[in-house]
Amino acid sequence: MAVWGLGGRLGLRGCLGPGRLLCPRFQSRGSSGVEDGDRPEPSLKTPKIPKIYTKTGDKGFSSTFTGERRPKDDQVFEAVGTTDELSSAIGLAMEFITEMGHPFAEELEKIQCSLQDVGSALATPRSSAREAHLRHTTFEAGRVLELEQWIDKYSSQLPPLTAFILPPAPPFSFQSGGKSSCALHFCRAVCRRAERCVVPLVQMGETDANVAKFLNRLSDYLFTLARYAAMKEGKREKIYKKDDASDRT
Repeated sequence: MAVWGLGGRLGLRGCLGPGRLLCPRFQSRGSSGVEDGDRPEPSLKTPKIPKIYTKTGDKGFSSTFTGERRPKDDQVFEAVGTTDELSSAIGLAMEFITEMGHPFAEELEKIQCSLQDVGSALATPRSSAREAHLRHTTFEAGRVLELEQWIDKYSSQLPPLTAFILPPAPPFSFQSGGKSSCALHFCRAVCRRAERCVVPLVQMGETDANVAKFLNRLSDYLFTLARYAAMKEGKREKIYKKDDASDRT
């Protein structure tokens, strides 16, 4: 069962309790001179593994981190789900980026971790949160500043932007920008959608304004990184050209 926990989404809970002995035969000798392994072994019950499905959402409702039940199409869950989609898109992009040996893959992995914290903040609506909830899900402004530093680092190495850039499309070639750039442009588009989902929650006072700022900078970072990846791979970016009707006459 996956649940929202402190600082992110938690996976399956552990199955073995503390102190349970997996191999009693390898314990030291007891005071009676008999090895523990020679004593009758207690029966070990098979640990229960929690199922991934809970059936608690079958009626179209889900729980926030604060314990509040809301419809699954609530703005909170829309924002949480879109953030999760963004992290998945970044994971896909990282496959292409790692293949090309780009060092900024580590930055993207750190961003995925930050997106987990974004999800925790979003899943803790302030209207039902206690002080303890807010303490554990505060989203720090330092992450926004870090993105700005990364943007500046890559922007300083890029040629000036003089026209709109079209996201690459297959077949990938020298003219297209490449797979890494294409995947990052897709991540940028998903990030913009995540930001649009979060802004109303900020305006209603349901989530930290730093979450929206982070997503705003993240889309700029992904755009800049897409251009940088194309340049490092020796690919030419596709430039928007206005379709002038007079040219067809």
